[in-house]
Formats: sequence, C-alpha cells, structure tokens
Amino acid sequence: MRFIDKIFLLLFLVVVFKTLPNRKEAVCNTASFYIQLNDSTLVEKLQDINQVYQDKKFDLALKKAFTLLDSSRNNNREIFYKTNYLIGSIFYETLSFKDGIKYFRTNVDGLLNDSLLLDANKNSFDSNLLLVQNYLRLGSSYHKLKERDFLQKYRDSTLYYYNKVIDFNNLDNNYLEAKARTYSNLSAFYINDSLYGLAEKYVNLSISIHKSKNDKLNQAAGLGNLASIYLIKEDFNLAKKIYLEGLELIKNDNSAKAVRFKASLYANLSWAMYKLKDYKAYEFQEISYGIKDELRDTEIRGIVKTIKAEYDVDTVKKLVLKEEENKRLKNQRTFWMLGIGGLIIIITLLYVLNFYKLRQKNLRLELTQTQLVQYQNLEKIKSDTQVRILNATIDGKESERKQIAETLHDSVSALLSSANLHLQAARGLFKGDIPIEIDKSQHIIKEASQTIRDLSHTLVSSVLLKFGLKYALKDMADKYSNSQIKIDTRVGETRRYEQNFEIKVYNIIQEFINNILKHSKAEKAMIKLDESDGKLYLRISDDGVGFDKKKIIKKEGLGLNQIDARIQMMQGEFHIDTAPKNGTVIKVILPILEKKKINLV
Repeated sequence: MRFIDKIFLLLFLVVVFKTLPNRKEAVCNTASFYIQLNDSTLVEKLQDINQVYQDKKFDLALKKAFTLLDSSRNNNREIFYKTNYLIGSIFYETLSFKDGIKYFRTNVDGLLNDSLLLDANKNSFDSNLLLVQNYLRLGSSYHKLKERDFLQKYRDSTLYYYNKVIDFNNLDNNYLEAKARTYSNLSAFYINDSLYGLAEKYVNLSISIHKSKNDKLNQAAGLGNLASIYLIKEDFNLAKKIYLEGLELIKNDNSAKAVRFKASLYANLSWAMYKLKDYKAYEFQEISYGIKDELRDTEIRGIVKTIKAEYDVDTVKKLVLKEEENKRLKNQRTFWMLGIGGLIIIITLLYVLNFYKLRQKNLRLELTQTQLVQYQNLEKIKSDTQVRILNATIDGKESERKQIAETLHDSVSALLSSANLHLQAARGLFKGDIPIEIDKSQHIIKEASQTIRDLSHTLVSSVLLKFGLKYALKDMADKYSNSQIKIDTRVGETRRYEQNFEIKVYNIIQEFINNILKHSKAEKAMIKLDESDGKLYLRISDDGVGFDKKKIIKKEGLGLNQIDARIQMMQGEFHIDTAPKNGTVIKVILPILEKKKINLV
C-alpha cells in the first residue's frame, strides 16, 4: 500500500508541475490584451453593457462589466468610474447591497481624489453628477440594510449619504432628480421611524421638484407616500383625496412602472375607503389584486448568489483568455490523457485492494443499520400519525368555525333583517299610536343582529375574507393594542392566496399573539410578513420576559407543539429564538398555496 501511495503522489506532482509554466504565461499576457482597446471601443462597450443592464439581464451585464473594468482601469478613468458605478448598481438591483457598497465607496474615494481626471475631462465629464449618484446609491443601500437588520450603524450611514446629496446646490435637472429621489427615500425612512412630521416635510419637497419638471409619474408616487402618512395617522378622508389625485395623474400612463404605482395606490385607497365605511373599497381592492397578479409573472427574483459565485473578476479574466488557453492546452492533450489513464489505474488498484476489507466491514454494519432504520421508521410513523390526528382536529375546528360564521352572517343575519323589515311594514298599518311592543321588538332584533355580526367576526375575521392577510393583520394589531402593549405590523407586497391557506396563516399568527398577550409581559411587539420566491416569511418579535424554550416544550405549554405540528403539515419551517429576560423572536417560513384561477368561457 505504501509503495502504491508513493507512485500516486509522484504522478500527481508531475501533472501539477507540468502545467505551471503555461499558467504563468497565460496570466502574463493579460495586460497586453487590454491595452489594445482604444477609447471609442471602451465607450461602445459601456453603452452595450448599459443596454443589457436596462434589459435586466443582470448576469450577462455583470460579466461584461467586470471585463470592461479591467480594460479601462489604466486607459480611461471616466469609463472606469462609470463601469464601477454600473457594477454597484447591478448588485443593488439584485439585493446584494453590501457588495454594491464596496464599488460605490471606491468611486466616491476615487472621484474626490482623482485630480488628473478632473483636469483632463472637465469639459466632457460631469464628475460631480456621478459623485452625487454614488452618494444616493450608498444612502439607498444602507437604507435597505437598516430596514432588514435594524442596526444603528446603518441608520447613521443612511442619513450621512442622503445629506451629502442634499448639500449639492446645482439646479441642473439631473441633480434635481437625485435630490427628489433622496427626499422621497428620506420620507420612507422617517415613516418607518414614526417621525411623521419629517416624513411629510421631505415627501412634499420631492413632490415639488417632480411637479416643477412636470414628471407626473414620480409626482404620483410622491402623492402615494404622502397619502400613506395620513393613512397611518388615520386621517382617512385626506388620504383618500390624495390617493385619487395620484391616480388621476397617471390614469393614461400604461408603462410598467406606472402600472405598479397604480396597484399600490388602489390597494391603499381601498383600505382608506373601508375605514370610511365606503364599501366601494372592495371594487378598488379587486382592481389592485388583478394588477398585481398580472405583474407577478414578469417579476425578477433574486439572482445574487448565482451572479456573485459565477462572475467575479478572476473568472471573467479566464473567460476572456479561454480561447488562448485552449490552444496551449491542445499541445498537452496527450500528456493529460496518459496522466488521467494512470490515475484511473492507480485508483482501480487501490479500490481492488481495499474492496474485500470494506465489504466485510459493510456486512457487519448492515445488520446494525437495518435495525436502526426499522426503529426510525416506527418512530416516524408514530410521529406522523400524531401530527395527522392533531391537524385533522384543527382542520375540523377551522372548517366548523367558518361554516358557523357563514351561516350566522348569510342566513341568521338575513332572517333578522327580514323580520325587522316586516315589523317596519307593520308600523305603517297603525293609524293611531303604534304599540310599544313593536319598538321593543325592533330594538331586540337590532341588538341580535349586532351580536351575530360580532360572533361571526370572532369565529372567522371578515376583514381576512374580504381584504386578505395584509389588512387582517393590521386589524388584529389595532384590536389587541392597548395602553400596556403596542403591536405594530410591517407587511410587504402580499397578494390574495387560497382562502383556507390564508385562514391557517391568520390562526397561526393569532395563536402567537395570544401567547404574547398572556405570558410575555411585553410593551412592544412586531408582526412582519413578506413574500419571496413562492414562500411567506413570517417574523413575530416582542421585548418581553422570554422563556426557557426546552422547559416550555417539555410541558407542552403555549400551544407550541400544536403550532409546530400545523406548520409541519403545511411543509413549512418553524424557529424560536428566546431566553429568559431576553424577549422572543419567532420565524416561520410557509410555501404559498395559490388561489385557484377561474377560466371564463
């Protein structure tokens, strides 16, 4: 065995050292290849990459941009900085914010210190504008990270770079556009911090710039943000008025961006109208969901990991030199074939020598493994049976509650309304005094109708059935918040899903909130819900006393075992992060069950 190992090692070292000279030669020729590109070629390449980026072919754009970055580094500083900004923007668009920040900060440092560039290109290249654009991208990147991770350092960096944009006093349209976007972002920033006065100030500054430029699309977006502030402050009449104003500005604009704005404006308008008891809200809500369903099929999902793993600078260099390397490797093909053949022979010999011993060892393990698998299968069957029994019980309870709620709302409530109409008609038959029993009967019927509606809503949320999870969670938070605990919600771009799926998700969240109210002694709680790649991501956190997870699960307390069983049956994931006196964070991931589409003939 030792002699064979030595032969294998010797053959491996020969193969490696044989290839080293050619590897070195390939790398050395890189510089001469890039020097051949002239300025006009670089400009054309940048224009081509920018078009690919605009077409949202981010993987191809990133590959080409890395190649151009190396080509322009020592040839054309303007192209170099613009390519750097384009790479950062690709990472930003694909949600890889930290990678994008590296390129934006490199640009800022370079543009502020590159005196040769400023002297050589002062008539053709507006370096200050590119600097402002990098400041804006940096602020937006840190803003996104702050929303995701809630870290103070990201908050400070966000405000620092946004203020850098605001400090520029140039009145050129491109600078004003950057300022308008900064004001809009600051408005969203302060809305999330519940500083509504500052949010209103900055969104009005953004709207003012867009209005002066007659930019109706971005003006409508600004009005949507302004109306949302009033929606949060529960000034529903003013919110409704501003939403309608925004929709009027873009009613004839059918661009992709305008359609997305319309979907958002219609969704928020429907909620404001619902709060005003204007039930035309249902019509606007259906319009919003219809638009979102059409857009969903064309949305670009995250491709960051693939891009980052596949197209770094070294990989691009290898791709550019691929043809040259192939020519060199062609002369070594015979050597490689012999080397690979030798390796195969050695591996085969090692396999034959070890096969007998391995076979004996495997036979001894086989019996033990078979016994272990049988035991695991029995335990799995037992566990699956318990989960199915538990979920069948919960499903039956949910189905029964929904059926009772529908019966109360659609049948009993309708009968009471009919009885009230009959009594009202009977009043007209009396020419003199109307018997007091009729008044009392109508009062009793009215009270019974209200009780029926309240009971129906308790069994199954009517807001959930009419408006979906987003507004049902807002309604839940409003209902359970009080002087002792404040419950907030942060719901992303959700849609309407299959109804039983929505009910299950709502009931899971309600069970968690009930546990918080009963046991946590928290002052603040947060419900976050987002959709991504066909899954719902739920995060519920509180600042309460926390608990020892192991002890609670052993005692089967707080209904955690029942909730875990329900999530397993929905093929989801369930994690709890908690400790005594340290609050609680609950994370749930559920695959989405879509509502069935009805095909009209």
